[in-house]
Order: sequence, then structure tokens, then C-alpha cells
Amino acid sequence: MPLDLSPDSMAMAEKLVPLSCIGVGQTVIIREVRTGASAFEGGDIGLRLLELGFVEGESLRVIAHGYPGREPLAVRIGSTTFALRGFEADHVLVAGAAPSGSNP
Repeated sequence: MPLDLSPDSMAMAEKLVPLSCIGVGQTVIIREVRTGASAFEGGDIGLRLLELGFVEGESLRVIAHGYPGREPLAVRIGSTTFALRGFEADHVLVAGAAPSGSNP
């Protein structure tokens, strides 16, 4: 069977990682925001992130990690900067880098 290298199959093969695992200076694309109420987290963090603009297809750039412990995580979407705690960033699954010509 031949290897399928179409754009659709390549997108399906993308490895999704939590935003909290992305290094400073990296630009990525949001692929999924996990939603659902959690008693531990005090509500639906994913829904709050969606309302703020963390939506599928948006590119974002990690601009800083706090010290020590990498919290908070500072990210920029467009011209807006957000500070996320680690468990909040874990709700945002990202993949790949934005094209080099884009400026998030």
C-alpha cells in the first residue's frame, strides 16, 4: 500500500502536545481546547480559554516562562498577551509551527 502524503493525512498525523510543554520563542497552532467542568479546577477552564480567543487554528507564540517551575506561562495571540497557569495551559493542545511569514 503506498504511503499517503496528502495534506489531510499529514494533518491527521500531527502530534498534539499541551501548551505547557512548548518552549519560549516557539510559535504553534492551536488544534484543540479541552472543555468540561472540573470540581478540582473550579469550573470549565477550557470554556473560559475559548472565550478569551484560544480557538482552533489560531497561532500563538510562547514569550516567557515564570521562574521557578515554568509558571506562569506568557503567550501572545495576535497583539494580546496572556499569562496562564500550568493546569490552564494543559487544556490547550497545539501542534507545529506557524509558517515563517506569519507574525502572531
